[in-house]
Amino acid sequence: MPNSPEFVSHAVDLLSLLGPVQARAMFGGHGLYCRGVMFGLLDDDELFLKTDDACRARFEEAGCRRWVYESRSGPMETGYFRPPDGAHEDPEAMLPWSRLALDAALRKAVLKASKAMRPKAAAPKAPRAKATAKPARRAPSRAERRGPRRASRPKKR
Repeated sequence: MPNSPEFVSHAVDLLSLLGPVQARAMFGGHGLYCRGVMFGLLDDDELFLKTDDACRARFEEAGCRRWVYESRSGPMETGYFRPPDGAHEDPEAMLPWSRLALDAALRKAVLKASKAMRPKAAAPKAPRAKATAKPARRAPSRAERRGPRRASRPKKR
């Protein structure tokens, strides 16, 4: 079920202390962006925030629920968590959770940029033929196939 416009507006207001937040429609839900990175999402009128190894434990310790979606191969767990219930009505209570999510998104963006800057590994070279191998034979040219030229005969008048 898509997000209601009222909920999208509420979520953007709730996260406003973080900085300018934008909600962009995607895959039937909405992505939440700040400073050029996606740090949260809205699905079925619920807010989920991005985590990584540095902050995931905080969400788990607070009893936050992970966002799981249905795929063709079954349920897929993600790195997004629903913030604690007490943070859903107060921007000040939501601020520490949204900061954790934004920091996780910024860390991922830095990591992705650093990987893009690395030179790509050269493709492995094909092994060379051994020096003892016979040289490849080439096909004879048209002139070689025709043979030596014949002396020209005088033209008849």
